[in-house]
Amino acid sequence: MDAAPTSGGVPGGDATPASGGLTSGTDTAPPSGSDAAPPSGSDVAPPSGGAAGVDAALARAWVAAVAASVTAHAAELTDLDAAIGDGDHGVNLRRGFDAVVAALATLEADTAGAVLTKTGTTLVSKVGGASGPLYGSLFRALGKTLSDDSSVTTFGAGLRAGLDAIVRLGKAEPGDKTMVDALTPAVAAFEAAAPSGLVAAATAAATAAADGAAATTPLQARKGRASYLGERSVGHQDPGATSTALIFAALADVT
Repeated sequence: MDAAPTSGGVPGGDATPASGGLTSGTDTAPPSGSDAAPPSGSDVAPPSGGAAGVDAALARAWVAAVAASVTAHAAELTDLDAAIGDGDHGVNLRRGFDAVVAALATLEADTAGAVLTKTGTTLVSKVGGASGPLYGSLFRALGKTLSDDSSVTTFGAGLRAGLDAIVRLGKAEPGDKTMVDALTPAVAAFEAAAPSGLVAAATAAATAAADGAAATTPLQARKGRASYLGERSVGHQDPGATSTALIFAALADVT
């Protein structure tokens, strides 16, 4: 969870690999310190959505963009995780989103809610460690919230529900050096900008997530495997926060 990604680098920059995720050693965060945002990572043409909200086509494009970005940054995410976690964040997340892409290819769904719920359940079943349950909870909560309404405001409410689910599961708070440090400001920024439309909200969320991820570098980890390192966790960007920034960068790219 970092600063707004752009095509090219992991959100956050050149700093040493960071802590490992919300819970014990989930993942490594991409190096902090870069101004370049993560690549859009998707060859899918931007679908409809805009001010009206999020439809199934846009949800599919977003997930495809996330999968492409995770693949492009898998090695960087793993390096970040190797510094303070298990060293498997990039590998696990790439495996999970590869499985999601395969699952969605055969899914007949005409709503964003169905697409995102399937994304979440697939991540839970296919990703090892803490990453699967955490990211899976985010997408499932978002999908369930969008079951009847796909407006921008409701999408923001779904992101809030996803954040709440992750906090309940991982017991982390802002400042613990986890994905929550990127997700919390991203959700708040999306909600605040939602009245201005999806493009504005997604852009604001991507920027806030990237900034939040970068801000984990000077923190001492209080959760997960990284917390075992004590002061040695300082100076590394959190991997889970970094991958969270990639997710929001991908949303901004396809809107």
